[in-house]
Amino acid sequence: MAETLRPDVLIVGGGPAGLTAARSLRRLGVAGVLVLDREEEAGGIPRHSDHLGYGIRDLRSVMKGPAYARRLVDRAQQAGAEIITSATVTGWAGERSLLATTPSGRIRFDAGAVILATGARERPRAARMVPGDRPLGVFTTGQLQQEVHLRHAEVGSRAVIVGSELVSWSAVLTLRHAGCSVALMTTEFECPEVYAPVAFAGRALLGGPLARATKVVRIIGRNRVEAVEIEHLVTGQRRMVACDTVVFTGDWVPDHELARSAGIDLDPGHRGPLVDTDLATSVGGVFAAGNLLHPVDTADVAALDGRHVAASVVRWLGDGPASRSAVRLVAGDPFDWVAPGLIGDHMVGPPRDRLLLWSHQAQSFPTVVARQGGAIIGRRTLPWPVSPGRVFRVPWSLVRRADPLGGDVTIGLN
Repeated sequence: MAETLRPDVLIVGGGPAGLTAARSLRRLGVAGVLVLDREEEAGGIPRHSDHLGYGIRDLRSVMKGPAYARRLVDRAQQAGAEIITSATVTGWAGERSLLATTPSGRIRFDAGAVILATGARERPRAARMVPGDRPLGVFTTGQLQQEVHLRHAEVGSRAVIVGSELVSWSAVLTLRHAGCSVALMTTEFECPEVYAPVAFAGRALLGGPLARATKVVRIIGRNRVEAVEIEHLVTGQRRMVACDTVVFTGDWVPDHELARSAGIDLDPGHRGPLVDTDLATSVGGVFAAGNLLHPVDTADVAALDGRHVAASVVRWLGDGPASRSAVRLVAGDPFDWVAPGLIGDHMVGPPRDRLLLWSHQAQSFPTVVARQGGAIIGRRTLPWPVSPGRVFRVPWSLVRRADPLGGDVTIGLN
């Protein structure tokens, strides 16, 4: 029979969102805070991202990924949160009860509240349905970074990177660290999917060209990758690029299996849990945070989700169930999703007072419009561009005038 533990709050996922939530909960006076993480060490993706760029928004410092992960673990533990690693959640035993296998055996957790912070993952080659041979040398960025930074393995000498999101440039840094040159980076869009300063700085590191409006249509190789075939999406022209390594980057999907198995409502756009501005899901006492909700934003933004959700959980533990908001935020053209997807009854803003959206089109100096019941309730022209492959941030004030009884609010471009 499984041992039973009864934490006040159980957090599933020991990445930036989960660890920051744990520390914040303890600092807000919650006594029993327990974090479960399936890896041997907590810290999430930053553990094997050995480059600068972490901790800017949450810790007000610039750190490498492994140091950032260690800092978050230390801060959570010093605050009094318990972390159990190598813990695999196997299912739900009740509305706020979970079963997990851990190094000490099978345990049932009956919690006062649950925070899901399971993050997101890149789509591998199989999910992208790229045809061809099945040789060695094909990675996602996460797999590549684990091979290089955790296992110190060799990954090849000449690579093609699929995608030009922020994580794609992280793959460039990892390949350089491993002594592997980049023959080509491809993007299906007409422009890189990162801010211009990042792309400009990244070009100095890339080593090879950036092929725009281009996709990989075939992988060739018997034992090891020998080449890829690429196609220009406008002209239809195809050519071969010699390489021994292929890295599929970005194209993120949330790790939503646990949320789905609980019957939690999922957002039809990003497929993570549908939450309100408190980050509460459709199941009472179950919350979600981090890149499970916005696949994918930076680690420090995910961490600030953890700080925000901690305050929401404390309100839940003190006040109990609240009525569910009926105001839905809907992504209009050219957006694929908006998070959070519901406006809370008490009109508390989302983390950092920002709505996060994902676009499939680019536009400079966009005018964002919110409509409810056929009327415009908010309009803002923003000085930052909309671009595919990265989160677009919109001030919460855009929808502050929403009528709680007025039906769905659609956010699009003018």
